[in-house]
Amino acid sequence: MTIMNRMGKWSLLAAFVVAMAAAPTASHAAKGLLKLHEGDWTGNLVSCKLIEIILEDEMDYKVKRIFLPGGAQVFEAIIAGEIDFACEGWPSYNPIKEKYLKEYGGDGQVEMLGRMGVVGASGWYVPRYVIEGDAARGIKAMAPDLKTYADLNKYSAVFKTLETAPKGRLLACPVAAWECKDAERAEGLGVDYVAVVLGSETAHWAELDAAYSRGEALLIYAWEPHWVHAKYDLVEIGLPPHSDDAWPATDWPDDPTFNFGSPELKEKYPAVHQLLVNQNLSNTQQAGMILDIDVDGKDLDAVVRAWMAENQDVWRAWLPAGT
Repeated sequence: MTIMNRMGKWSLLAAFVVAMAAAPTASHAAKGLLKLHEGDWTGNLVSCKLIEIILEDEMDYKVKRIFLPGGAQVFEAIIAGEIDFACEGWPSYNPIKEKYLKEYGGDGQVEMLGRMGVVGASGWYVPRYVIEGDAARGIKAMAPDLKTYADLNKYSAVFKTLETAPKGRLLACPVAAWECKDAERAEGLGVDYVAVVLGSETAHWAELDAAYSRGEALLIYAWEPHWVHAKYDLVEIGLPPHSDDAWPATDWPDDPTFNFGSPELKEKYPAVHQLLVNQNLSNTQQAGMILDIDVDGKDLDAVVRAWMAENQDVWRAWLPAGT
């Protein structure tokens, strides 16, 4: 090849590079860059990944994730313009909401973008086979009339262990620092059970797994959303409705989560604003994805995309009109 030929080829290449640089960028760049809060719990990652994929793949935006642990700093970052919106805020873990969200008496510097479907809840649970039996596993019902805390004393012998006999055992909230007050709750409700605290989530769920695999009776504290509800068939035992005055001898309050963001979002990106208002994900839907990620070790993006492929009727209902 001659020098002239080589120079000619390089000239053509240079012209191509210049032309590409001058060409319009992808459509999502034209619509704008959105800064999304990335939290430190799996439920948040699932909820936000759904929004991220929809924004980029269906609505032609670009999304940048910015990590911050949940709490007051997320609100402050939104006010400072460092984050446009956040997914799955929990009322019980956001005491600063009273300062900034109108719905809680705040000044409106941060906007609640709608309840996003997931509702946090804590309670006492038993495996379904304890109440109904399981013919496939050869398990007979052990407490067939168990519905609420008022029925627990009738079946205390079913749930007793060597260390709690003659009382039943309640596998209580696993970390004392969480101040769930299960021992006080059991005493206040007059149930003959000993609240046993194992000291870690790992030990707590290992105990559930062992009892479930053996088909044994177990009364256990659990919360939602959580992967345990996707892996095990658990039934919640009814407690008296939550009352601040009677706490802790009542149920825990529900914790309805919400999306939140900059008040400027509605004017600048009305379709994005509407998507965040429309999002509606149930505890059950989220728990299955959390199980795949936290227990089975699957990739977040792959899990969410697989769920979206199988549930298009769910997430497509969130899309703004005309999308």
